[in-house]
Amino acid sequence: MGLNEWAYSLSEALLSDPLPRRWEHSLGVAKQARTLAPVLGEDAELLEAAAVLHDIGYSPALAVTGFHPLDGARFLRKQGADERVVRLVAHHSCAVLEAEERGLREELESEFELERPALVDALVFCDMTTTPDGVETTPSERLDEIVKRYGPDTIVGRFIQRAAPEIHAAARRVEGRLALVKAADQPM
Repeated sequence: MGLNEWAYSLSEALLSDPLPRRWEHSLGVAKQARTLAPVLGEDAELLEAAAVLHDIGYSPALAVTGFHPLDGARFLRKQGADERVVRLVAHHSCAVLEAEERGLREELESEFELERPALVDALVFCDMTTTPDGVETTPSERLDEIVKRYGPDTIVGRFIQRAAPEIHAAARRVEGRLALVKAADQPM
């Protein structure tokens, strides 16, 4: 079984029944990941696998700390997943800032190294351009939706507001790389 086939199967098993909306979001994030293949080269499959798996830590079967990036990454590591996928899941969408809000920053950083910055940016872009229902959106709309859903004074609301500048910067970097590839493909 290939990496992506395994990742989709595992994510579906953990999310589709207990959290169907989270499953739809994960499918949408993976769809966004496929659009980045032209700028990712050999890492395209890796990003798609991380994208479909990034929220598995929300699964009631895996929730231990209540911090889904950490719970998901720990589970994946125990399953023998590719370490790069594990690191992407652990650090997706500025997770270190939420970990700090939860008193888990040291734990996250000591257990999981950061992945290559271009891949971290790519996963941020995919997650923050996908609604909870798996539909494409803008980072601004996604950030607003998260703050409204959780509330501005909750752990998630505070973290996402702190993360907003980096989320926007990551999206701009990814969009810039996509524009360069597109421009290079244009006939002269």
